Amino acid sequence: MNYELFIARRYLFAKKSHHAINIISGISVLGVAVATMAMVVTLSVFNGFQDLVADLFTAFDPELCVTPKDGQTISAKDTTLLKLKHSDVVDVYTPVLEGQALVVQEGRQQVVTIRGVADNITEQSHIEDILYGDGSFCLHADILEYGVVGIQLAQQLGLSAFFENPLQIYAPKPGERVNIGNPLSSFNHDELQSPGVVFMVRQAKYDTSYIITSLRFAQRLFDREGRVSSVALKLKDGVNTDKAKKQLQTQLGQRFKVEDRYEQQNDVFRVMRIEKLISYCFLSFILLVACFNIIGSLSMLMIDKRQDIQTLRSLGATDAQICTIFRLEGHIISLAGALLGLVLGAVLCWIQQEYGLVSMGDSEGSFIVENYPVSVYLTDILLVLVTVLAVGWLAIWYPVKYLVSKILD
Repeated sequence: MNYELFIARRYLFAKKSHHAINIISGISVLGVAVATMAMVVTLSVFNGFQDLVADLFTAFDPELCVTPKDGQTISAKDTTLLKLKHSDVVDVYTPVLEGQALVVQEGRQQVVTIRGVADNITEQSHIEDILYGDGSFCLHADILEYGVVGIQLAQQLGLSAFFENPLQIYAPKPGERVNIGNPLSSFNHDELQSPGVVFMVRQAKYDTSYIITSLRFAQRLFDREGRVSSVALKLKDGVNTDKAKKQLQTQLGQRFKVEDRYEQQNDVFRVMRIEKLISYCFLSFILLVACFNIIGSLSMLMIDKRQDIQTLRSLGATDAQICTIFRLEGHIISLAGALLGLVLGAVLCWIQQEYGLVSMGDSEGSFIVENYPVSVYLTDILLVLVTVLAVGWLAIWYPVKYLVSKILD
């Protein structure tokens, strides 16, 4: 242990001639701890909401989605795509075709997204976990085609989970102009029966505009026989998503792009990341203000130890070494506050996870979850620790140099 650190540690724990110095030092530690705790809790709440939204999309979005970079569709028999079925990381391969259409039901109409999927969709995702109604998930039976409607879309069309009259689906014929004399001749028309269930993702993007049906229905409706707009992939158990994504992207080449769940919902998660970043910046500024308490503590300590400073200088200590002593004193205070704040923040997050200390609101059932979700990430803990130490260093570096020079003059 060098002597600067030794003296700084002794100054921190030694009894001062003025009791107020100990009190101010304690307040400095507490101020840094509270700011640190606030950063941990706030970032963990943002993580909790991000994980919650990701869980909501899990039942609908695949682990990885492969789409063509150029053009809206590609042949379902493309040899590059078909190789994915035999990949050592892919468990389920599900071709998908999506397109815009008009649904008409008893005088009501709505522009919707038709999502045609292969029959193995139940192996691909947990879609059965988001179904509501007395029926069962079914895409087709013999010549009948079924459509599973988003719950909010069903409400807009005045439908229940089961509807007797089939949905009338219209899609414009590719490459044709609308015939003013007979507009319906410019549209493909088909019907969807009710399987007796609706789905609810709890996200308006899907619940208000999506209808899930069979792949063959979508291909026939959009005149896209033998073509798909994307391929949904479920990975084998234990396979790392990031590594698998890179491996498959290399295998597919530049014609395709491979997206994970976060990239498939990039707009949603980008907004959440921006909000988290802004909160982090504001809390860092509050932390900087809290660190100014350390300057007050150090200035009083320097005045109290004026004779010691003169003695150290007489013994050969340079001004830089004396500055180092008091800077180390400030670093120890900020480190103590940081560690205390990290512990308190982690404990508060654990209490929230286990007991739901803070609820979302008084109205039961008004929110997706009753209590604020929290998720503590190790990366955030390390980020907060580095931030506290960096802000503490910036807050005391020049003031200590200035105060020491004044005392030594």
